[in-house]
Amino acid sequence: MRTNETAYKRYLLSLLAVILAFNQMDRVALSVALQDIKIELVLSDTQLGLLTGIAFALFYSVMGIPIARWADRGNRVTIVTLTTAVWSAAVAAMCLAGTFLHLLLFRIIVAVGEAGCIPPAHSLIADYFSRAERPRAVARYMLGLSLASVLGFLLVGWLNELYGWRVLFVLCGLPGLALAALAWFTLREPRRERPPTRVTSGLLAGSLVPAEPPASVSAPPSLREVALTLWANVTFRHLLLMYSVASFFGWGITQWQPTFFVRSFGLQTGELGIWFAMAFGACGILGIYLGGEVVSRYAKQNERLQLQGGAVLCAGLGLASSFIYLSSHHYMAFGWLALTTAGFGMTTGPFFAMIQTLVPERMRAVSIALVYLSANLIGMGLGPLATGALSDALRPLFGEESLRYALVILCPGYLWAGWHYWHASKTVTRDVQAVELDGDPASQEEAVVAEVRREGAYS
Repeated sequence: MRTNETAYKRYLLSLLAVILAFNQMDRVALSVALQDIKIELVLSDTQLGLLTGIAFALFYSVMGIPIARWADRGNRVTIVTLTTAVWSAAVAAMCLAGTFLHLLLFRIIVAVGEAGCIPPAHSLIADYFSRAERPRAVARYMLGLSLASVLGFLLVGWLNELYGWRVLFVLCGLPGLALAALAWFTLREPRRERPPTRVTSGLLAGSLVPAEPPASVSAPPSLREVALTLWANVTFRHLLLMYSVASFFGWGITQWQPTFFVRSFGLQTGELGIWFAMAFGACGILGIYLGGEVVSRYAKQNERLQLQGGAVLCAGLGLASSFIYLSSHHYMAFGWLALTTAGFGMTTGPFFAMIQTLVPERMRAVSIALVYLSANLIGMGLGPLATGALSDALRPLFGEESLRYALVILCPGYLWAGWHYWHASKTVTRDVQAVELDGDPASQEEAVVAEVRREGAYS
């Protein structure tokens, strides 16, 4: 039985990671095809920034909240299935766009669907894996991000070059429909498998441990209660701000990287796809995997050390990333890109695992949705738009190289994110202990047993 359960948990992580990969792949496709879309539809950099930024991020972030509320009390497998089908169909339909407005409307539908992928998945993983197991488990799930880069940049660049961006979006959308069906027929919602708990005078029958209320019976906390609880958690607050700041600079930079290499080095999208597959894909996978393994082996349940390491990586790699855009040859630029991608990837698993450890079980999906709400509105929404506007503003001075200098200006912003990482490390031990004593059944059992022993000593 234990072997079967272990195998299922591995399958769960694998399938969710593949769904995440295709969830992210349309963004890779859009970033690679930006220059071709600009030429065909006669768009400005500011319009492209709007298309890849706030138009998508606003609906993605806002719709994430009600979907996450549903996930915290409903069937998460159903949510993942339905939303995967919606965004996959919408991505394929982008081939019909004839104007900027058409693309904008299709991106809004994609955003609504993709909002239902990550929060329910994180909540499912937290149910199946303990605090000590989560950094490794979440890191392996988040490998889907790098898998999107491998499949995306390796295939997308050539597909765009050979068949055009319209066929590209069809081929990116259709596999998601098959994944939605696979999730529906093979994944299990653990809330349905929990047996009802028999309660006697507030204690488990035959035990001195207070009963854990069944998830289906306990009333879900209001959104206001969730927001106040999370904001009162100092560590969560710093991590929320850190991820928002990092997302602003991250999205503002990465969404424009393919366009930078096309303009500054004259690369074609097919060749560019191979380079990006190696840098973002292979190095991203290496970084995310190593991050989960290093934390699980050397900083397990030591969230303070994890955050201090994240602060150092974020600040140092932010400065190092400026060398990508100051390089005079694309080989050197891709070398710096590979290094920084692997380094940033190491923080991914521990960060999202820590979010799940910092919040009560009934707030896990909403906590992720709130992180993405803030990060995407600020980061995905404003980052690419700010870069596009800055590039347009610098064009009179630098001409076609204006994008290069816009990206250089943004790189030191990661120091700000590192500052929040470091301050979060000062309070994380206290906040994790508070959450565990308040809501974790195992910690409650230990506390009650200790109290009973003390009472027995006095009697």
